[in-house]
Amino acid sequence: MFAQLRHMAIVSSNCDQEGDFYRDVFGLKRSALQRAGGAVVVGDGYVGLNLNPRAPGRQAGFDHFGFEVQDVEVVFARLKGKYPKCEVLKRPSNRPFAGISMHDPNGNVFDLSQLNMENRRDIYTDKVEERKRRVGHIALRCVDADLCGEFYRDVFELKELEKPSGDPNHYLSDGKVTLAVMPWKISDFYGSGIERPALDHIGFKVESMSAFKADLEKYSAAYFKQEDRPEKNPEREVRRQLLAKFPLGQFQMSDPDGVLITVSEA
Repeated sequence: MFAQLRHMAIVSSNCDQEGDFYRDVFGLKRSALQRAGGAVVVGDGYVGLNLNPRAPGRQAGFDHFGFEVQDVEVVFARLKGKYPKCEVLKRPSNRPFAGISMHDPNGNVFDLSQLNMENRRDIYTDKVEERKRRVGHIALRCVDADLCGEFYRDVFELKELEKPSGDPNHYLSDGKVTLAVMPWKISDFYGSGIERPALDHIGFKVESMSAFKADLEKYSAAYFKQEDRPEKNPEREVRRQLLAKFPLGQFQMSDPDGVLITVSEA
């Protein structure tokens, strides 16, 4: 494939705990390298996940994703020809993945890298390996999902997967990981806190749902955290139901920072 979905980033005030969570529950490899500011990097053998410390003014949560492409110049040419309003920005050399950042027509920011870019290091230079638990999809809510779906097909040659009649989402695959582009409608958040158009959740595939749930229970017992609002919160239930409507997930949850996750058996 011309492009591969090889990168995600979460902004967190608890990077170390987040790293332990993804290692212990999903089996991601945690980098032994210490990064400036306390950042942590984990990976599933294909996708790297950066856990970046939250800075003043920076929103926490699922922040961005990234492509590795065969040739960044081809991407630039395609932008110039059809999407001239989409800009690119060279990134500082201390990023282990991103050499460049850019955005789609709806303003969603993502990173761009190319094999052997001089800044590449850490798990992003490791050989690809198969692991029993891995990232299966990344979900993005857009005001104009059709336009964004077309953009990712045109620029990155992602393959549109078949879907049931009436499904408004676009499922775009790099051959291993799927980018799910979903329509954002404010009415979807009736009865809940309203979330902006942005990345929605991470989808994991696991070898066994029962084995996964056993590891999740073990982690939860070791890192028990008292609910700040132990009473049933109807707004949380509305959001859970919205996530449960997504067709690629069997089980819904969140990480210690509240980043939404769906899990399905491979």
